Amino acid sequence: MIYANINSILVVLLEPQQATNVMQNIDLFKVIERDPTKVSGAWIFRGTRVPVAAFFENLKDGASIDQFLEWFPGVTRVQVEVLLDRALASF
Repeated sequence: MIYANINSILVVLLEPQQATNVMQNIDLFKVIERDPTKVSGAWIFRGTRVPVAAFFENLKDGASIDQFLEWFPGVTRVQVEVLLDRALASF
């Protein structure tokens, strides 16, 4: 990681892999959030009160993505896809 100070603005230059990870995290935080005043601070799908853990628990129990989306109409397919993409990228 390289730091540069240009006109009093701190610029961080990341290695390509680090930049990719940062961008993936930014995408992830567009679809999930954590707020201590909502659902006891659990990670939830942004704009809902649906815990991210509920998604993985339903998948583990054999539910399909389409079923989950039907059962939790506030969650969008895009949110689920971004979450799964990020989860799979961490393996």
